[in-house]
Amino acid sequence: MPLEPGLEIVPRLERSNGALALALARDDTGRTGIADLYQRDPCRALFPTPEPGDVFQAVMLTTSGGLAGGDRIAATIAAGAGTRVKVTTQAAEKVYRSRAENTVFGVDIAVGAGAWLEWLPQETILFDGARFRRETRISLAGDARLLAAEIVVFGRAARGERLAAGHYLDRWRVVRDGRLAWHDAVGWGGEPAATLAHPAGFGGAGAMATMLYAGPDAAGRLAAARAALEPAGGRAAATLVNGLLVARFLADGAQGLRSDLARLWCRLRESAGNLPSVLPRTWYT
Repeated sequence: MPLEPGLEIVPRLERSNGALALALARDDTGRTGIADLYQRDPCRALFPTPEPGDVFQAVMLTTSGGLAGGDRIAATIAAGAGTRVKVTTQAAEKVYRSRAENTVFGVDIAVGAGAWLEWLPQETILFDGARFRRETRISLAGDARLLAAEIVVFGRAARGERLAAGHYLDRWRVVRDGRLAWHDAVGWGGEPAATLAHPAGFGGAGAMATMLYAGPDAAGRLAAARAALEPAGGRAAATLVNGLLVARFLADGAQGLRSDLARLWCRLRESAGNLPSVLPRTWYT
């Protein structure tokens, strides 16, 4: 049957609907281990042997090589009482151009009483025309500690790509003892160039990051956090929101942003977690 003038056939491609659910528990010897694990393609988890003096580590990866419009990924991490764990990713995540459908990424994190959890995925790279929506939902017990960060890169810098089209929405929601402690949303729709360039927007930055430290001692670490951000030259700042330490970073590209973020991350990891002042091994490979 011939098409009506102006109509176009758009093939419906198969999309990913991946999931990873990881529950961790502390055994009778005080060691953290896997209590439950569920994986659905293209999501997988690896569990490298921790370095001496470090915590249990989980490395998340997607075997699809990148995310396309219409893909949906759900990651659920539950750290039981007294556990100590860090979760990262094997590589940066690429989000490809999409004509209409959004790429949706949901992260649900629960941190039990007395537990320590780190969430530090490598950067998400938005290709020009990508449509990406992510929501990170965090539930904390009263004395739980969380150190979390997300990095977003605006375009493929190596190709000189700048974002001229697409959609981006990144939400954080943090609840402590059942009460909302912080809710944040950042992004754009349609034509991002003006928002990215505006001094009251992203100020011409090529990458952005958000970091959160939640713990009973967060307020007492604000001054040290601000001192750690001074080398960023005014493109990073930290504040306190309802007892949560929140930092935000802007940089020309991923490399500079990683350096600024690592400085604060390692300081908080060492001082608040009594852990080695290092990033996950996958960040160096």
